[in-house]
Amino acid sequence: MIPISKPILGEEEKEAVLKVLESGILAQGPKVAEFEKRFAEYIGVKYAVATSSGTTALHLALLAHEIKNGDEVITSPFTFIASANAILYCGAKPIFVDTGEDFNINPDLIEKKITQKTKAILVIHLYGYPAKMPKIIRIAKKHNLIVIEDACQAHGASLNGKKVGSFGTGCFSFYPTKNMTTGEGGMITTNNEKIAEKAQLLRNHGMKIRYYHDILGFNFRMTDIAAAIGLEQLKKLEKFNKKRISNANYFNNNIKTKGIILPSVAKSYYHVFHQYTIRISNESSKSREEIIKILSNNGIGSAIYYPLPVYGQKPYIKLGYKNRFSVTEKYTKEVLSIPVHPSLTQRDLKKIVSVLNNL
Repeated sequence: MIPISKPILGEEEKEAVLKVLESGILAQGPKVAEFEKRFAEYIGVKYAVATSSGTTALHLALLAHEIKNGDEVITSPFTFIASANAILYCGAKPIFVDTGEDFNINPDLIEKKITQKTKAILVIHLYGYPAKMPKIIRIAKKHNLIVIEDACQAHGASLNGKKVGSFGTGCFSFYPTKNMTTGEGGMITTNNEKIAEKAQLLRNHGMKIRYYHDILGFNFRMTDIAAAIGLEQLKKLEKFNKKRISNANYFNNNIKTKGIILPSVAKSYYHVFHQYTIRISNESSKSREEIIKILSNNGIGSAIYYPLPVYGQKPYIKLGYKNRFSVTEKYTKEVLSIPVHPSLTQRDLKKIVSVLNNL
């Protein structure tokens, strides 16, 4: 089976973990501090704060910006549920805006949803493709709104040479399927010293001095074991991303099946292809479900990211969400992701193309 995703861990990661185990410092320690420094440098920001997951990074970033009960945060419904859940964790309300042609939030529709309660825009760079940040930043400045970037699928993606996670307050995930991994883990990136300090407090039970708690906090720390893996993965990230892009280019140049809409990349956008997501249109001779079955029968993994909008998930229906967005609904019925990860061989690529071209 060619899996839909596959983490790549080598001897370097194993040796790094063994060194941490031998040191006896397993929880948050010097390796976490080093990983934060290196990741901040990579993204091009002053500060980075490591956390236990991408979800806790989002949660802490919102709390650090004092998002609270009664506030509204504009975001996309076409994403993994953690993005919107983090808003709910703060007692705030997600306000959904329909999707654009790039699978990200449509900036042309944002201002219509801004009210006196709106405090932030939580932007998601879905599949590794940057959202339209220049326009979003202009809207945020005009209305004095905070910008949180969910870059959990977009490590190294950039727009006009500026990396995602540096436009606003960035949040990254290091889950095993991501472009780089720490096993579990997350990171907040920012140029704001106060936001970094608040996030550091919140992740560690509100402590600056051990056993003296200044605020109510959480245990959202990263371990030195995870950070040791992350440091080695960060060294390889650019190589991983280039292979993903090369694989995506091969697909774009060779998949010729009628009814399959391939992803495109606009000029000045650096797409790191966390997922290579096609769309199965009405012109296809096979339904999406039939294509999934054919791929599986040929030993090729695939997945639908995402089959339901966030507002269509049970917890949100219970909260009274009744949104129906045309583009979002259309994409949930059409999208299908196929393997694009760096482990793919030329033989794998040819097999995937051959199966799709012979539907």
